[in-house]
Amino acid sequence: MDRVVVAAMYHFVRQPLDNLLDLRRSLLSAMQDNGLRGTLLIATEGINGTIAGSKQGIDAIVAQLRAHAQFTDLQVKYSYNLSNPFQRAKVKLKKEIVTMGVGEVAVAEHTAEHVSPSDWDALVADPECVVIDTRNDYEVEIGTFKGAINPRTETFREFPEYIQERFGDNKDQKIAMFCTGGIRCEKASAYMKEQGYNNVYQLGGGVLQYLEDRQGESSAWEGDLFVFDDRVAVDKDLNKSKYHQCYACRRPLISEDMQHPHYQEGVSCHRCFNESSDAAKLRFAQRQKQMLLAKARGVSHLGVNQRLSEVEKG
Repeated sequence: MDRVVVAAMYHFVRQPLDNLLDLRRSLLSAMQDNGLRGTLLIATEGINGTIAGSKQGIDAIVAQLRAHAQFTDLQVKYSYNLSNPFQRAKVKLKKEIVTMGVGEVAVAEHTAEHVSPSDWDALVADPECVVIDTRNDYEVEIGTFKGAINPRTETFREFPEYIQERFGDNKDQKIAMFCTGGIRCEKASAYMKEQGYNNVYQLGGGVLQYLEDRQGESSAWEGDLFVFDDRVAVDKDLNKSKYHQCYACRRPLISEDMQHPHYQEGVSCHRCFNESSDAAKLRFAQRQKQMLLAKARGVSHLGVNQRLSEVEKG
């Protein structure tokens, strides 16, 4: 059986995109015509998303996107799975393709220097360089680069405040950043450059590109990589790893966690049981019931995959 191709992609444009409704219609039509599933987010600043399907279908939509005058340099990272990790094809209009909440950032003009996967380990090992994992706390906990700092942010919106608190007026500190597919670093580094930080670097293509390029080699990456689809996480060879997910709080779980008395599928786990009210748990339980009924009927339900697609990617 042919493996399903999973394509993570993004691109920040130099001029604001217009005719977003027309673009949305054409992309959704292309996904449906090519049997693809997943989510694409489009905003005036660009495009971001992950889709999956046959190699022929993925190649067709990537070619269509790169034929667009503003998407010729579209970044795409590929991985593979035995089944499609998405349930539906969706194209959504957003204010930002990755939410930082600081207003307009000229990403295409001010992004930091990209460091290739082959040169990244040397940069990580530089004692003069501060290496920052820009991902959310629940992503960092299952894997990161050796020696990287975890800012302990719950959302990407908290990152600008972290930078100010961590570095303040130290504008010459050498800083290297990384994220899943590159998009958060692209925006974070541009924001930092606009704020006057001079020595900012980012891992080109993100950890996905790093793992793809470094397969079979020793590397500074430790653990697994959280991804925003039903696979939950992939290992160093980009294969689905051992993790499951609590769809109430998004945190990754191992099989033993699912035996805990506080674990209820779609409702809570031992880590978030005390974070939600009884009323919220009841809503989660009702949502889970509807999802199971939809699955039994052979139709999709927004629930889990909507939660996954709406969190910050890249």
